[in-house]
Parts: sequence; C-alpha cells; structure tokens
Amino acid sequence: MIKKWITCDREILSGKPIIKGTRISVALILQCVASGMTIEDILKGYPTLKREAVLAALGFAARQMDGEEVRILEKV
Repeated sequence: MIKKWITCDREILSGKPIIKGTRISVALILQCVASGMTIEDILKGYPTLKREAVLAALGFAARQMDGEEVRILEKV
C-alpha cells in the first residue's frame, strides 16, 4: 500500500517523500499528527488527500524509524 501512495522525486520538495500527485510531504503529515490533528482534521485541511494516503504516510514514517536507535535527551 505504501508504494501506491508515497514517492520521492528530486524535482519536488528536493526529493523528500511525498504523497503521489501532490506536494504534501510525509513530514507535513507527521507534523500535523504531532500537533494533535486527527486524520479527519488532516483530510478537512487537505481535501485532495485520501485517508489511505495519510495512513500510508504514517506507515512509511514508522518503517523508516524501525530499528533506529533512540536516545532520550535530558535537560542540561
């Protein structure tokens, strides 16, 4: 499902992963979710998106982080 919706094109947003056929990046979707938006909120804000595309963006981001080392930053 991810390959159906996510692509990278050097000519669009410097090759960042985007939703196919748009200039909406996976990073933007993540920022929306991190700010507290629901999938429904995102779809209202970006009416050209489909629910499956948003879920594919979240799945893509999750797979990118799979196996990554996570360090907890402490206040200095």
